[in-house]
Amino acid sequence: MLKKVTLIALLSVSSFAMHSAEVNINDTDLEINAKIDLGQFNENIMPNTTFFGFRMVDSDKVHSSHKSYKHDPYYELNFLMKRAVSDSGFSIGMGVKWNYTTDFSSIPLGLEGTYKIPVTNFVPMYLNAEAYYGPKILSFGDANRYYEFRLSYDIELIKNGRVTLGYRSMHTNYQDARGDYVYNHALYGGFKFFF
Repeated sequence: MLKKVTLIALLSVSSFAMHSAEVNINDTDLEINAKIDLGQFNENIMPNTTFFGFRMVDSDKVHSSHKSYKHDPYYELNFLMKRAVSDSGFSIGMGVKWNYTTDFSSIPLGLEGTYKIPVTNFVPMYLNAEAYYGPKILSFGDANRYYEFRLSYDIELIKNGRVTLGYRSMHTNYQDARGDYVYNHALYGGFKFFF
């Protein structure tokens, strides 16, 4: 009983501390993403500049390049530092990830950007882009290299709640017969919530 109460308490505390949560789906894939704003816990870090996160992608072979190979869920821990570029509505960030599936792991480095479209008489809209690359030296297991890019468009229908439409492409170059393997490339839709 004590274990259950402790687990519930930890989950409750972490859910109140979470800066953002995201769920993306399409016909065969599920993606869950959560980021904690470290500035909410440390007065030496400005809020909305430094994030620690977790992502899980459970995708089907339908959106991969080789339908015959084993296709396990993808897990990721990520760290991102970002800042606004003056009052332009644009913010840019630098990040690092540690990603893992059963047969590969890598630590790609990358850039992320967000642009708030300057429309004042309508709901807030955003364009997001990110690109990450992990060369051979940062790829482990059967991986030879890893790269990923994403593009998305968000509409903030309610305060701190967005609808998102996007595209993701995740590639792993394997050292074996699989070669350049597209783990997932797909369109998706989903929700983002900010706390």
